[in-house]
Amino acid sequence: MSTPRYKSAAFIHPDFDAAAGPPGLRITPAGRLATVTDAASIRQALLLLLSTRPGERVNRPTYGCHLFRLAFAPADDTTAGLAIHYVARAVEQWERRITVLSLDASRSPEAPEVLEVRLKYRVRTSHMEDQIVIALPVESGGVA
Repeated sequence: MSTPRYKSAAFIHPDFDAAAGPPGLRITPAGRLATVTDAASIRQALLLLLSTRPGERVNRPTYGCHLFRLAFAPADDTTAGLAIHYVARAVEQWERRITVLSLDASRSPEAPEVLEVRLKYRVRTSHMEDQIVIALPVESGGVA
């Protein structure tokens, strides 16, 4: 078995993994901090990046994504374009371990008051592909 390239603490994010259990860090049955490796570690890093507002981190004030500036904005093409721009810029600056394969934003067909931002990416070292979907609340009257 090979040594993992990336390793981080395992957590459940309340905005993205709510069905997986209560939010927070995971603890093993032995009482230790659970970890995730490689692709799962990168996925968690992306979730943290996209859910952190710039200015939240004291020692890294520019870390994060301005995506949540768009909460409750009109659901139109401008809002979708800004969402794509904010995510692309944050990923470009802070997560160089991936290659973005596609990035799109559109209203959810099931819930017109939700803008779905889809980030499909490939981990550069393992060539593993994954996708993250972020549901952003917007006004339901637009045309995105």
